[in-house]
Amino acid sequence: MCVHAHPDDESLFTGGVSSYYAELGYRVVLVTCTDGQYGIDPAGRSGDDPAHDTAATRALRASELASAAALVGFERVVQLGFHDSGMAGWPQNDDVNAFARADVARCAATLAAIFDEVDATVVLTYDESGFYGHPDHVMANVVTRAAVANAATVERLYYSIVPQGILTEFVPDAQALEVFLPAWVLDAGIGVADDLVATTMDVRAYAARKQRAIATHATQIDNGDLVTMDPALFLTLFGTEYYQRAWSRHEAVGDATDLFGGLG
Repeated sequence: MCVHAHPDDESLFTGGVSSYYAELGYRVVLVTCTDGQYGIDPAGRSGDDPAHDTAATRALRASELASAAALVGFERVVQLGFHDSGMAGWPQNDDVNAFARADVARCAATLAAIFDEVDATVVLTYDESGFYGHPDHVMANVVTRAAVANAATVERLYYSIVPQGILTEFVPDAQALEVFLPAWVLDAGIGVADDLVATTMDVRAYAARKQRAIATHATQIDNGDLVTMDPALFLTLFGTEYYQRAWSRHEAVGDATDLFGGLG
């Protein structure tokens, strides 16, 4: 099970492993916490623009999510229905319905019930920094950690990370080719040491699928250069997914290249 903050996060961060395990016959389930209504609207306006069309953005992102999630192997998508909180420092952070202001105990109880309902064994989300500091990503970490503690079926919790060494290689190469890099790339991996990686998943076989899934989220034009990026460069960032083991119910062994490694 993957717990993500917004529509498109499932394609960007974990689209390789969801595709991989789905093809192996695992049941792969997605929880998307917000409706993403402060993403880029159909007119290309950012969520902090006074003219931003939140209703149209919400509807389009729901449609994009359904298509992209199916493409990367999710059997089921559960939407918690919270409002997008916007970027850090935006006034939307204080909206009473924003995910960043969610009641942690209630949200964690809902997630724990979902985990147990689908018999989730391995759960993926972001680290404590929310991968790149977005308030909704940070809250996804908080509620998921709390939910795992209360779920009966979960054996392991992993964080999707990009170690600093990978970004040190990728960012200069991309910038040399004048590829526009969104904030989630430029601010990812800050302080994430390479030795935090517990599991390295080779998902090169699914890279083209991930790129199509990212393209399916067409409203998010700040990812546009990722969609048209040279395939070799795309593989540098997206051909391998890295996971930090955050929690394990029992001693974890055998998970260096398999998130389910060592589990019966």
